[in-house]
Amino acid sequence: MASSMRGLTQFIADIRGARVRELEEKRINKEMANIRKKFKDGSLDGYQKKKYVAKIIFTYILGYKVDVGHMEAVNLISSNKYSEKQIGYLAVTLLMHENSDFLRLVVNSIRKDLDENNEISNCLALHAIANVGGSEMAEALVEDVHRLLISPTSQTFVKKKAALTLLRLYRKHPDVIPAEEWALRIISIMDDEDLGVVVSVTSLVMALAQDHLEAYSLCYQKAVDRLHKLVVEHEYISTYAYYRVPSPWLQVKLLRLLQYYPPSEDPTVKNVLNNVLKTIMETAGSEQIKNVQQGNASNAILFEAISLAIHLDTTSALVAIAADLLARFILSKETNVRYLGLDTMAHLAARADSLGPIKRQQKTIILSLRDKDISVRRRALDLLYSMCDVDNAEIVVDELLRYLRVADYALREELVLKIAICTERFATSYKWYVDTILQLISAAGDHVGDEVWYRVVQITTNTEDLQEYASKAIFEHLKTATAHESLKGYILGEYGHLIANEPGYSPYEQFISLHSKSQFCSAPTRALLLSTYIKWVNVFPEIKHHLLGVFERYRYVLDSELQQRACEYYALANRPEEDELLQNICEEMPPFPPRESALLSRLNRKHGDTEDKRTWIIGGKDANLDREAVRQKAATATATNDPSTNGKPQNGYSDIINELAGLDLSSNGTLKATGDSVNATKPATAASVLQGPRIDRWFDKLCYSNEGILYEDIQIQVGIKSEYHGHMGRVAIYFGNKVTASLASFTATVTADDPDALSLSFTKIPPNVVGPRAQTQQLLQVECKKIFRTPPVLTVSFIAGSHQSLTIRLPIVVTKFFDPVKLTAGDFFERWKLIGGPPRESQRVFPISLDSNGHIDIAKNRKILSGHRLSILDDIDPNPVNLVGAAVLHTSEAGKVGCLIRVEPNREAKLCRVTVRSTSEEVASEVLQRVRDSLGVESNPS
Repeated sequence: MASSMRGLTQFIADIRGARVRELEEKRINKEMANIRKKFKDGSLDGYQKKKYVAKIIFTYILGYKVDVGHMEAVNLISSNKYSEKQIGYLAVTLLMHENSDFLRLVVNSIRKDLDENNEISNCLALHAIANVGGSEMAEALVEDVHRLLISPTSQTFVKKKAALTLLRLYRKHPDVIPAEEWALRIISIMDDEDLGVVVSVTSLVMALAQDHLEAYSLCYQKAVDRLHKLVVEHEYISTYAYYRVPSPWLQVKLLRLLQYYPPSEDPTVKNVLNNVLKTIMETAGSEQIKNVQQGNASNAILFEAISLAIHLDTTSALVAIAADLLARFILSKETNVRYLGLDTMAHLAARADSLGPIKRQQKTIILSLRDKDISVRRRALDLLYSMCDVDNAEIVVDELLRYLRVADYALREELVLKIAICTERFATSYKWYVDTILQLISAAGDHVGDEVWYRVVQITTNTEDLQEYASKAIFEHLKTATAHESLKGYILGEYGHLIANEPGYSPYEQFISLHSKSQFCSAPTRALLLSTYIKWVNVFPEIKHHLLGVFERYRYVLDSELQQRACEYYALANRPEEDELLQNICEEMPPFPPRESALLSRLNRKHGDTEDKRTWIIGGKDANLDREAVRQKAATATATNDPSTNGKPQNGYSDIINELAGLDLSSNGTLKATGDSVNATKPATAASVLQGPRIDRWFDKLCYSNEGILYEDIQIQVGIKSEYHGHMGRVAIYFGNKVTASLASFTATVTADDPDALSLSFTKIPPNVVGPRAQTQQLLQVECKKIFRTPPVLTVSFIAGSHQSLTIRLPIVVTKFFDPVKLTAGDFFERWKLIGGPPRESQRVFPISLDSNGHIDIAKNRKILSGHRLSILDDIDPNPVNLVGAAVLHTSEAGKVGCLIRVEPNREAKLCRVTVRSTSEEVASEVLQRVRDSLGVESNPS
């Protein structure tokens, strides 16, 4: 560009030719004066503006202050010529900050460039937004950036820049982006054919998912599917192979993304993911690395895969393989590999139930504390802290104490905290705890924070058996050490009387040893020692005159705090002996209330959080329990909306005789439409579930039939074909594309309101694309574990011109798991009476449709009851239009549950009474609801 502007070329040459700074400044001042004059005249064309603004940019880059050219840069952005527009955007991004008033003038020009069907203009505008976009610009243009990202007409590199621009805006101004509203549309782009777009969008999804886990949960399946294509199926173009490693950056991001979510319970997803991780680990163990670049890419993927395997299940065979690989890596000659090996092993130590594989490498880890690289030493310290337990605490703490004497000053404060925490948490005896803490105080000196000796005081005060030994140990330690007399003064002041009668520990000897160190102490420590002396006045009257002498001398010091204490203590000490005031003031400190260790709080503050939040924290499995509990609670909350419906049915007996009771047919008379009985109303569904007369009719019909249409519109048709045996079932779901364009980014997921009662899983991951006028099939495995009330929900999302999402109820209801039962009239009557009435009986009266002749359609009613897998028992009810049925519900965990039903239609009143009795009231209520929906006129109009 400079070659096309001779004036700019000459200006740059003059600057470079200046021998001294004074000549350079003179040339720049001359040029700036000329530019101001030219801009003031206002008769410049686009080329001249471009040239002068380019000179201003070069001057700014050299470090000189620039106060001219801002408006000309704004005008250049509106130019139709690329070279002028480029210089204008360059000037805006360099010369203006996010709160500059000039930025308000360019918002409309930037929006115009975003709206153009010109990828160059789009990219220049995106660069400007990402580099200088303040809150006002972000709020004004974020919708346009999002539109560019999701538009099917956008070029691939425009999509990449749009995704990264949104990421930049979200990090700076998260409130501007409606993350949850855009979730499905952004996630769908993870299916893009171009891996460069997928990498950029995955970076955006990683940032958004950390703050909106539930809204972006669909990305889990997308990530697993993409990893399977890259790692197992090798579905990628050679352009994205980096030294024969398929898109390592994308693999690392996807593996990291999966660690944000709890492990999937879907067996299909778990199997695919295990296959991916197994392939990665096997490849790492067998592949010959030919150069450094290939090794770096392979190791980056491998370490992230190991972290994901640890996150999924620490007891799996994959983790055992990973532990062997990590043992090899921490012995590597490459610093980066040692660092990553130690860091990943710390992750394993923070999550694993057994530390055996890690402890086998304990000597190597301890040697890593002496590594030449401080980052490796930090990771070795983290790992030793995480792997420390009761069995190896003494060895680990002794090694850390030895290392403390030679450790870097940057590590010492953190090292002291971790030694103190390990000593307290895993102490096997009071003696070892006290001795170790005193060694720590001596070795660390000024690097011992106040939290350490505060904690020792709390533990000593709350542990009566420790007080005498702590006093002796501290007195002996006082003879040699010079640091932290605060701890020693406090302990001896509170518990020195416990050892005062033993040889060598007399009150006078305690006083001389402690007071001889006071001249080397800081003012706050001296103030604490004065408090120790007043306590000794109360318990050691034989040295009172020595203590009064100290108070007398401190009454005249310049420090106001010391002077005030000395005067008050001197007055207290001189009160009459019979005065109880001194005794009351100097009583022994009571035990401290239970509280969180200040050491742990301090250590957690030191680690803090980064933009990419870790899914684990350093410190062993116990330290991760709280975080894991929060994650499990969140997962449970999203899996079920109404915990109160998870009733536990009563277990049935082993045979049909004990499961069913008899039937009483004594009730007759005119029927009247009544309100719903116990739990007879249709269970509430999520607001997003599609409903309507046609959709409800399709659903109700499929509840008593095995195949048919579940949903249909002008674009897609969803069909069902199913079979059930006992508590197991298989449902084939057909997705038909009715239009001439492909359904892109196709996703199908199934969720149950109570996953503990109903297990659902696809046998394979759904395809990403459904071709024009094509059909795809998904096989769903179903298991009924317990009684459930709410049908599962199928969510289908795809792109067909725009992003669309459907949420439909699946016709998987409790009656699907019935087995019909044949009973004689005598057995039936007997069992009905044994079950009794409410609450194990549900009854409802509702309108019913008649056939075209105005008669009760007995054949249709029999078909509905049989479709609900109830056995129609003939010759039980004397009225031929009434129907009686029996069945047994099969569940894998709650056992078998019997059910009896009686249907009594009334032609004159056009009403029907249905009575259901079961050994479980939940079953009775649910069966009544399903049969009522199938027979009622609302669902089946005549």
